[in-house]
Amino acid sequence: METPENEKFRDSIGTINDEGKRAWIFPKKPSGRYYDRRKIVSYFLLAFLFAAPFIKINGNQFLMFNILERRFNIFGFPFWPQDFHLFVISMIIGVVFITLFTVGFGRIFCGWICPQTIFLEMVFRRIEYWIDGDRGKQMRLAKQPWNAEKIRKRLLKWFIFLVISFLIANIFLAYLIGSDKLIRYITEGPSQHLDTLFPLLIFTAVFYFVFAWFREQVCIIACPYGRLQGVLLDNKSIVVAYDDKRGEGENGRKKFRKNEDRAALGHGDCIDCLQCVHVCPTGIDIRNGTQLECVNCTACIDECDTIMDSIGYPRGLIRYASEDEIEKKEKFKLTARMKGYIAVLTILIGVLFGMLLLRNDVEARVLRLPGQLYEQKENNIISNVFTYKLINKTTKEIEIDSFKVRNMEAVVKLVSASDIFIVPKQGLSEGTLFIEIDKGKLKGDKTKLTIDVYSEGKLIETTSVNFMGPHSYN
Repeated sequence: METPENEKFRDSIGTINDEGKRAWIFPKKPSGRYYDRRKIVSYFLLAFLFAAPFIKINGNQFLMFNILERRFNIFGFPFWPQDFHLFVISMIIGVVFITLFTVGFGRIFCGWICPQTIFLEMVFRRIEYWIDGDRGKQMRLAKQPWNAEKIRKRLLKWFIFLVISFLIANIFLAYLIGSDKLIRYITEGPSQHLDTLFPLLIFTAVFYFVFAWFREQVCIIACPYGRLQGVLLDNKSIVVAYDDKRGEGENGRKKFRKNEDRAALGHGDCIDCLQCVHVCPTGIDIRNGTQLECVNCTACIDECDTIMDSIGYPRGLIRYASEDEIEKKEKFKLTARMKGYIAVLTILIGVLFGMLLLRNDVEARVLRLPGQLYEQKENNIISNVFTYKLINKTTKEIEIDSFKVRNMEAVVKLVSASDIFIVPKQGLSEGTLFIEIDKGKLKGDKTKLTIDVYSEGKLIETTSVNFMGPHSYN
């Protein structure tokens, strides 16, 4: 059975034609109050994205995700492999926050904050409008033969796209390896760092492919967040919505005619101008209701408001609203589900801040040397050998004075030329130490010891080990 024309959106997407091939989207250049606000938000976020790797707080890069070395900086706080639990909690907080935002306000993150949308709509498409022109000119250019004009415009556009993709790849690399290292690689020359140059070129190619060709397909096909919409949204979620009660009336939409009494004829305020469809960057008709492809970019709101202004009708035929607001005139309010997410988010943020406050600048690990039990020396002295690892999470060198065993007479000997050593900034020091205790002080074959680490006479870290001894003792 053939699907009716007005129902095809239910089993197909606007970017695929009847033959299953890519249907290229030529959206009209948007304009209006929401678009102006989005530009402000987008350019602020772009400035932040490009500046964040070069901003430092207490010597730490503001944002860094060095997966290879397992070092992460979030808002200037360094996270080491030993802090992985803090990093996981931070990521969970991010997921819960986005989930809460989606339950309340739909896919607004995609339209206003998502880097994919910002780069595509506020950078690449604006360059395309500048070179190729608006919707009509782009469609004619796509159909015309490869003459001098088309070749010139295509080469110029592709070259600019490639340069921007290369710049984005460099910024992306700054987040991965650190801005200091990236600047050093650039000054030393790419030939000295071919192992980094090739991944950089691959990233450039990926970004170019995404923004020059794949485009809105990322939001429709590849992005998992769009799929979550169907699970998270409900009738009370605020989304970009078409007011079908007002727009359709009793007898549906109808083309506009001056001095016509549409209300008497039973027609709604929608004049079927299709401008909301032409301006949509994902090629949908918002009048069909909430759809997976909608990224809440508000382009259709601005376009519809402009049309309503031109014919003297009130704005808001397409607006931010929930289904219940349109159907039942119910205003937005917090639901039980949203309150639950808020409670979970508050608890997680509290736990994270508590852990950050309790986290030490230096982390110590003392472990038994593999394969070694204990050594019995003269005068009933039992000796155990351990390895230690000290991690300095700060941007200053830390001088270690001594290791001391708490609440027990014990001698700690470092296997080094001096008992005083330096832990480098954002680095680690490793070594070996012996702990010697009188056999009579031990409580059995395994005694738990608390070891304090001192720097300049101050206790900076505490750890614990198990001290091995003989079964029988006096």
